[in-house]
Amino acid sequence: MTTEQTPAGDTEGAASPAPTPAEGTSGGATEAATAAAGDDGTERSGGGTEPGAGTTGAAGGDRDDAGAPDAGEPVRGGGADGADASALTRPAGGPEDAGTASGAGAAEVESGGPAAAAGSAEGASAPSEAEAELAAQRLERERIARRRAERQGPVESGGKLSGKAADLLAAVRAVESGEKPSAPRFAEAAPAPRRPAPEPVRRPEPVPVPAAPDAETVGAVRAVLAEGGAPEALAPQVAAALGEGAEDTLRADPWQLLRVAGVRPEQADGFARALLGAEGRPDDERRGRALTVWLLEQAAVAGHTALDLPALTEALGKRAVPDPDEAVQSALAEGDALVFQDALEEPGAGPAAARTDEEEIPVRVLAGLERYALAEESLADALARLVNSVPKEAEEPWEAAVAALTGGAADLARQVAGHGLVLHTGGEAARAEPAALLGAARAAGLRVCAVCHTPDGARRFAAHLGEQPGGAVGTVAGLLSGASGPGRDAEGALDLDLLIVLDAPQLDVEAAAMLAESLPDGARLVLSGDPAVLWSAGPGRVFADLLAVPACPQVASRVPDPGPLGELVSGIGVGELAQVEAPGKEIVIVPVRDAGEAVHRTVQLVADSVPRAFGVPPEETVVITPGHGGAAGTRALNTVLKERLNPGPGRFGGFDPGDRIVHSPAPGRAVPGRVVRADAEGLHLECAGAPVVVPRELVESRVRHGWALTAHQAVGGRWPAAVVVLPGDAADVLTRPWVYTAFGRADRHLSVVHGVEQALPRAVAESVAKPRTTRLRTLLRVQLPPAG
Repeated sequence: MTTEQTPAGDTEGAASPAPTPAEGTSGGATEAATAAAGDDGTERSGGGTEPGAGTTGAAGGDRDDAGAPDAGEPVRGGGADGADASALTRPAGGPEDAGTASGAGAAEVESGGPAAAAGSAEGASAPSEAEAELAAQRLERERIARRRAERQGPVESGGKLSGKAADLLAAVRAVESGEKPSAPRFAEAAPAPRRPAPEPVRRPEPVPVPAAPDAETVGAVRAVLAEGGAPEALAPQVAAALGEGAEDTLRADPWQLLRVAGVRPEQADGFARALLGAEGRPDDERRGRALTVWLLEQAAVAGHTALDLPALTEALGKRAVPDPDEAVQSALAEGDALVFQDALEEPGAGPAAARTDEEEIPVRVLAGLERYALAEESLADALARLVNSVPKEAEEPWEAAVAALTGGAADLARQVAGHGLVLHTGGEAARAEPAALLGAARAAGLRVCAVCHTPDGARRFAAHLGEQPGGAVGTVAGLLSGASGPGRDAEGALDLDLLIVLDAPQLDVEAAAMLAESLPDGARLVLSGDPAVLWSAGPGRVFADLLAVPACPQVASRVPDPGPLGELVSGIGVGELAQVEAPGKEIVIVPVRDAGEAVHRTVQLVADSVPRAFGVPPEETVVITPGHGGAAGTRALNTVLKERLNPGPGRFGGFDPGDRIVHSPAPGRAVPGRVVRADAEGLHLECAGAPVVVPRELVESRVRHGWALTAHQAVGGRWPAAVVVLPGDAADVLTRPWVYTAFGRADRHLSVVHGVEQALPRAVAESVAKPRTTRLRTLLRVQLPPAG
């Protein structure tokens, strides 16, 4: 790799913009995006420590993104001192504190921007892509709940048998009752079709989207908010969150305001005191119940599907709840939360299910929200069904697919032929193996589909097949919403024999449950991905939990990522930041002394050095930085990059035609694109080659400038060149998964603007992702025997 020296006179202060203050509630900076711990464990809010969180960061609210424009990405401090600084270090110089401003509260919402326009719901346009997707997810969750309720009811002995087994049982019962069995029962019938289902619907009807709150409800809620001193611009969100009779609900229980994303407990307390007067005390039962739910929601944002009960009660105590145990019991009694007792697996002990009644099984008590508990249980049920529904002997089409392949792809195909669930691990180059499997299975007449986390991932995977995305290759969101994919049969199952999910670490528990529940019996599911990258933006760590449970075959690819970049990233994955030879300047280190110089050198690299030296234009270079705030965060970098690359007055909410943006249609999704134009309909974008229109009232919360991204926004994508910015104030937030993800976004060239000194090698060697609290492993150990 090459270390670039800083030219004299290159650090003028004019190159460093002032830190941008964190946005208020209307700006999309939600508490759900900033409060709880992420993959690496530090809190992302200036408030008190939340359950599952690590140390509190004063400027944490502006850190990395988990999907929504201001959603928080994991941040964590570096490891112990004294690590070997053998590579990627800069000359001695003190780290720079960027001095991120603290986030504004809900009371600071501006009244004149797009957020204020949200107050008028009567002008709502047709359902957006995100609304359709969320509605589809709601319908899928309802279907899962119905199926679970059916399974929990009484089942007549033999009621699930069919074919000859059912005929035999009926005959036995007839003999036992003295009746004469009907002879035709044993008549040999013609073989049944392989899967007797009607022609699948190629494109389902649009999913109905719940109507926006009516103007009368919004107006009534606005009056209650004004009476309590809360921003009236929150009225549409409150009405949508609380539903019919929202104004009465809010007046009876002012702490229900916490159900609106971005509202903090202290703001809800002030609102309650204004409405209730002396009755709005900290020991109010309603307050304790609402805070319990709020803390569980913040934990879900941090990736946890449940919390240890002691951690939850401790966090309630820090929020001035006098009796935390009573608050939890109240939430449980009202059905706002659920409690679980999961067996703890002790080292060397057998499975809990195999122990005798006399043995005392240690348990841990967890609390969680129903939606995530239902998703984890449904996922475990669906995976067990897939594993147990595959025939013991491989069918002829699968044998043909295996015979057509060689090497690692053949190994993968052999496991898929005999198992309903297979895990495949590897880097970018390893995608060739599932691509070869998909091609061979399709040639053998099997119904196949592959989905990725991002449209860019789908494009890259389709390139292995020599085709364009579409048809057999799409995205997870597109498949779940019905916008793409093979369609569904009359029972709602996907018309597939094989589903390959790339970027599997990005699957949160709800998306994974919907995918698994949608597959028919006998179908194969392959989860493929790089386990070293950042985990999902949503709750759960599905891929990591499955890898930790030996219940299905695991195929590790032996195909390494090529070149100096592949060598560097592979070393980071195992905790080594090695010196890598880069004769073609594939890796360049740019030492900087402070955040201002980091911004200046980043703009210089994107606009001049990289295009001149490597022929990569600015629009094909991505800038990755640890967070949104600070003097070298995404806000500051995007401001100066726009001024240099696409200057303009920001005629529509700060955007001009030609601006690079990142669009977040739903939590956990970030799609790069560019601005085309703006009109009364909204902001017109082009994202992944498709037109997207974002209504005026949603621009502020769903669209952000996109020259500079966070690692969570960039995960799942790759660019010809990447500039990773590590200012001095990032030293405490670096983790091995973050560095691995950021450095791995470059295809041809990586520049590291390096100002963190020894913190980088320490983070790679010692700072792994903080575990998330989930129940999936426990549920799977009960339902799935160890794979042979």
